[in-house]
Order: sequence, then C-alpha cells, then structure tokens
Amino acid sequence: MDKPLNVFILAAGLGERLQPVTNHIPKPLLPVLGKPVLQYVLERVSALPVNKIGINLYHKKDVIENWLKRYSSSFRLELFPEETMLGTGGALKNAEAFLGESTFLVHNSDIVSDIDLVKLIESHVSSENLVTLAVHDCPEFNCLSIDKKGFLKGLGKTDKLHSDAVKCLAFTGIAVYRPEFLKFLPPGKSGIVDSWLKALDAGYKVGTLDVSGCYWCDIGTPGGYSSAVINSLKADGETVYIHPSTKGCKQIHLDGYVVIEEQGTLKKGSSLRNCILLPESRTESHTRYENCLLGPGFRIDIKESEFLGSPCTPAAFLRKQEAGAQGLSEATLIGSGGSDRKYYRVRKDEKTEVLMQSSDEDTDFQRHIEYTIFFRKNFVPVPELIKAELDKKIAVFEDAGDLTLYSWLKCPRDKEGIEDLYRQVMDVLIQIHTAATGRVSECPLLHNRRFDYEYFRWETGYFIERFVKGMRNIKVRDFPSINKEFHALALKADSFAKTVIHRDFQSQNIMITKDGNLRITDYQGARMGPPAYDLASILWDPYYCLDDNIRDSLLDYYIGKTIHGVKEGDFRKTLLTCRLQRHMQALGAYGFLSSVKGKEYFLKYVPEGLRLLKEDLSLSRDEYPKLYEMVMEFA
Repeated sequence: MDKPLNVFILAAGLGERLQPVTNHIPKPLLPVLGKPVLQYVLERVSALPVNKIGINLYHKKDVIENWLKRYSSSFRLELFPEETMLGTGGALKNAEAFLGESTFLVHNSDIVSDIDLVKLIESHVSSENLVTLAVHDCPEFNCLSIDKKGFLKGLGKTDKLHSDAVKCLAFTGIAVYRPEFLKFLPPGKSGIVDSWLKALDAGYKVGTLDVSGCYWCDIGTPGGYSSAVINSLKADGETVYIHPSTKGCKQIHLDGYVVIEEQGTLKKGSSLRNCILLPESRTESHTRYENCLLGPGFRIDIKESEFLGSPCTPAAFLRKQEAGAQGLSEATLIGSGGSDRKYYRVRKDEKTEVLMQSSDEDTDFQRHIEYTIFFRKNFVPVPELIKAELDKKIAVFEDAGDLTLYSWLKCPRDKEGIEDLYRQVMDVLIQIHTAATGRVSECPLLHNRRFDYEYFRWETGYFIERFVKGMRNIKVRDFPSINKEFHALALKADSFAKTVIHRDFQSQNIMITKDGNLRITDYQGARMGPPAYDLASILWDPYYCLDDNIRDSLLDYYIGKTIHGVKEGDFRKTLLTCRLQRHMQALGAYGFLSSVKGKEYFLKYVPEGLRLLKEDLSLSRDEYPKLYEMVMEFA
C-alpha cells in the first residue's frame, strides 16, 4: 500500500432497536465498563498505519462532537455531519473527497470485536479485490452467499444460496475498499450492500476474509449491548464493575454480573442480579432487579441467555458445548479464577446448585470432598456438599451465589462497614486455626499434609521460574547467594508452630450470600502450616489494599482471640516471614496464570503484589540483602 489508509467510522444511526436507551445516549457513546464503544473503535483503528479518521454524525451529533473534542485531540479527525440520514452508502458518498485519496477501511461504531484489522488490510492489499469484507459464521445474521474462493456472489439465506455459492456467512460491519468503489455509490441516501451488488454486476471482485471464531458483538439491541458489556467484564476476569461515582452501597445485594456506570444510585434494600445500570440511573428501595438494563426512568428486561453472551462469540459456543457434554441443557458455566475445574450453575426445582467437574488428573478432588465434610462438621462455613460421584470426579454443592468479598469491595463503602465485614472474615479464620485444628486428626488427609520446608522452597522456586524468569525474562545474578537466602527463609518459616491453614485465604475465595453469610471456597489446598500465612493472605492481599488502621485493628482482634501461651511479639515476628513467602507465591501464580494459562487479566494484580513484596523486603533487608537487591530493580 503506497499511502497510509484513511478510516471511516459510521456513527450516524438513530439506534432505533435500542430505544429508549438511545433517546438518552447516542449509540456510539454507550459505555462498556466506563469507556464509550466509539473510544474502543478509535483505539483499535488508530493503531493501524492511518492517515486520517473520518466520522459521520446525525443522531445527537452535538453530543458526540462534544465528546470527541474532549477525547480525541491526539487523532487527525474529520467530521461529516449529515442534515438528513444518508445511510451506509450515502455516508461514504458524502465523504467522497476524503475517501478518494487512498485505500480506506470502514468500521461500524456499534461493533465490539477483536478481529485482526491488520490481517484484513493485508488480505485486501495483496488481492485484486475492489472490496474485502470481514465475514463470519453467525447464524442469526448469515445472508451473504460466498463461493469456495471466498468471493461474494449475492445475497440469500443458507437454504437459498446463489448458484455458485458454497456457504452463507454474515458481514461483521468492517470492510476495506479501493477508492474506485465510490463510483458505484449514488448521490443522496443509499445502502452500501446495493453498491456491492452493482460492483459485482460490473465485473469487479468483492472478496471476503472469514474471521469466524474471533470475538464479535453487535451492540445494536439491548441484548447485544448487554452481551458486549458482560463479555468485556468476563474478559477482565471480573463479575462486577462499579464506577467510583456510585452512591448508596449500604444494605444492597449484588449477584451474578453487575455493572453500574457513572453517577449510578443504589437505594437501600435493592438487590441486583445480572444487571447493567446506565449513567445517571437509580434503583428503587427494596426492589429486586434481575436480567435487565436500567436507564434514567426506564427498565428493559432481557433473557438471561442473551444477557450472558452473544451467540456469535467463541465463549458462547464453548459454554454450550461444555454444558452439553455434561448433559446439562440448562446449565451456566460460572467462575473466572485460576482453577482448571469447571463449575456449572444448574437449576434444581425452584433452587440452583453448583456442579463441579474435575479432570481425571485432578489430585485435589478427593481432598476437596473430605475437607468439605470435615470443615462443615467443625462449623467452618464452606458450601454444603449435596452429593459426590468419586469415580466421575463430579460433586454438587450448595449455590453460594457469585458475590465475592473482592467484588463487594468494589462498591464505595465506609471504613466502618469494611471493618465490620472483615471481622466476620477473621472469625472464620479463627475457627479454622483453633476449633478445626483441635480436631484435625479426624481428617487424616489434612492432618498429614504439611506446609513444610520443601513446600516453602517450592514457592520461592515458583517465584523465580514463573515471575522473575517467565514473566520478567530476567536472568538472576548471583543465584547461589539468593538460593542460600531462600534456604534460610524456608527453615525459619518451617520452624513456626502449625495449625490448619486455608493456604489461599484471599478476598476472591470468600463469598457473601444473599442473606449476608460467608462461604469459603477453594480450600482443597489446605495444609498444616503457620497461621500467619493465612493472615498475610487476607490482610496484605494484592487483590485489595486494606487501610493500615483497619489492618492493625483486625490483627489485634485476631491475636486477642487466638494467642494462648505464645508471646504476642513472637507471633507478630512470624508475620513478616509469611508475608515474604505469600507475596512471592502470588507473583509466581500471576506469572503462571497469565503466561501459561493465557489468563492475562491476572497481570493487573502484579503491581500491588510487587509493591507489597518490596515493602516486605524493606523491613527485612538486613536478613535477605541479595533478594532485596534483585526485587528492588523490578519496575
């Protein structure tokens, strides 16, 4: 391509399928986790070798133009306001002088996707196509007849294919054009599809690039918009997004997937499950909202199947395939953590239960079952076990909902409320470290599983391999000296008195049920180890930075209820050692989960995890000088 291409974004539509939403917000400015869809599109196209970006405007054009003035100062933009709606073809004809300069890409402003735009452009440039359309298999929209070489032959559904066509696919709303295409556009209002067909009749090639399997979502309907928002939430490893400007987080309950955009207001006693609140929306007191989109003065109910995923996304196909494999026709795949286990929410009469499917290689399955029985017997609030099929590695548990402590903390709350809930968490930890420990001989699998020298050494090795080398690609200098410090650290940690410990007692593994009770999850890794390790996990948690005063108060509360026959000063000294171990383990896990498992959303926890480790080492610099030097070099 001799010249950088121009880009044209179609942003003039009325958004009639989205009314009454678009009576308040123009479709291109609909927020997806705080960011307008138009911003997503601009960020994607601006990463290309772009000369200029054009945008047509009609519906609420002043609102979009004002937003562009605030946001887009770094882009070379040219706006094309329309006095009357010109349609997808007329919009390009109206910008003919702009688009006639070079090859150009057209992108709808109501599409969220991860389609490889560079590959699309390269495919077009290397061909003799007048037009190259990005297409995919999406049964709801399939209407383009494509031949075996990938050329457009006409329009028609699968059962009425053009005579030369072999398949029927859908247009994604993204295409690349040669400037000569503009001559097929009539003056005034027109549709782009008619001009494709005119070009075909004139002997030109309209080619396609099949991008089936890429993520793609059309936000043009309430269901499509909701799906795009929830899929973005899932891709970020979250179940809740709450804008910091949200008001009224006291005495509300959240479950499923919840998104609250700017200036949302939650009234006392309201309950939300699978809900999106648009900017400046509010709930009513003591009202339950489920599977809906809320705006200023309106509510749109949406089928849960639409809300939780577009039928044209890989994730939707995967959910359907996996649930079908388990014979679960009405199951929803849930969970976004680091586990390889699969969790499904299934309906049982008027209630729901959670089915856990482990792989044949999962050595923790038996422990999970036996630990559940043991903890429930000793009043540790883990989900109730309903049934288990050991040979199939399947177990069914009480449904504790979707709200974790981690997600609960996303809603702006006062310090008093945070400390009150964390005291309940401390009570659970105290129960594990005292009552459960006193009867651990009843559970041989747990009693004989030690968090000892070898395991502490495994953790620091994990940190080096998965974080230092694997994520940061750093060759360790003077490893023998650092290894000697790891040896001393593990010996010290192993010398501490041991109780039952959860081992991963952090905010994402603590559930809050709809009646305000706690349920602890992911406890199959429990061992006999130093109790300070669990304290380090929850009070110095990379997932949530506790206020120092709250942390000190909670630590005092824990110590006052658990330390008997041990000097408080001696116990407090175990904390720093366990903090070092825990934070190196966490960083190793983030490296493994992001790099090996492909769960890149764990990268967002690295900065806080590294900050905490540096804080630990600043307090133990004299004891571990080589480790201090290495870690302090990390940006």
